[in-house]
Amino acid sequence: MSRSRILSLFVLIAALGFVAGCGDDDDDSGAEADATTAPVTAEDCQPDALETEKPGRLTVATDSPAFPPYFEDDDPSNGRGFESAVAYAIADELGYAEADVDWVVEPFNSSYAPGPKGFDFDLNQISITPKRAQQVDFSSPYYTANQAVVALKGSDAASASSLADLADAQIGVQIGTTSLEAVEASIEPSSEPRVFDTSNDVVTSLKQEQVDAVVVDVPTAFFLTAVQVPEATIVGQFSAPGGDEWGALLEKDSPLTDCVSLAIDSLRESGELAEIEQEWISEKANAPVLQ
Repeated sequence: MSRSRILSLFVLIAALGFVAGCGDDDDDSGAEADATTAPVTAEDCQPDALETEKPGRLTVATDSPAFPPYFEDDDPSNGRGFESAVAYAIADELGYAEADVDWVVEPFNSSYAPGPKGFDFDLNQISITPKRAQQVDFSSPYYTANQAVVALKGSDAASASSLADLADAQIGVQIGTTSLEAVEASIEPSSEPRVFDTSNDVVTSLKQEQVDAVVVDVPTAFFLTAVQVPEATIVGQFSAPGGDEWGALLEKDSPLTDCVSLAIDSLRESGELAEIEQEWISEKANAPVLQ
């Protein structure tokens, strides 16, 4: 065997040894990559283990003014109103007393902007969307906004106590919305709903009695009856496809996100979340569930 061939064979053996060594390293790193992070537990989510804005305290944000039925008397700290009650329930699940909760103001439109936050989480009827989730974290949803039927007080539609009672009503709805899908899927009216191009057109149709009732999402119904058409009332609410989910908003990659989600999941499983919704939205806000 010539010297050149011996040298080539030596190089080949060395190369094979190098490849084998790389293979071993890859196997080890693959095993590490396959390892999953253990889910958080209640023990991981107690005040002494949480990295909050202020040590030992929980800072919750919402907008100002804070409107019913989410907050009462424009005072988030009083525990009255749907989102105020939810905030304190989350705090309790995390081991914080009411006295350990601080409230701060965060305008709605700036809450989901990227960057550091001056709060631990924000409750402000903030819809969970993929675009927002690129810039902030969201917890598990604490509420799914239903659809609502709104009619003028004293009208036949206003006295409806079930979806079947609305089957013969002329219903107005905005085109291209989940509300239109909800009317068709859940109410199944005997006549085609009247479709309008804008939300303002829907409001006008109700004011001018062009329709018997309109269907909008529940948050819009609260605003419509409180501000736009005070002579109207919420007949009731109903669940429908395309519900709008709200979550607690946190800073992107917040170390608290999993714990807040765990707290909300626990409240949902225990039935406490449903009780809060029943008290502050179904009863206090006069939005009974229509079946």
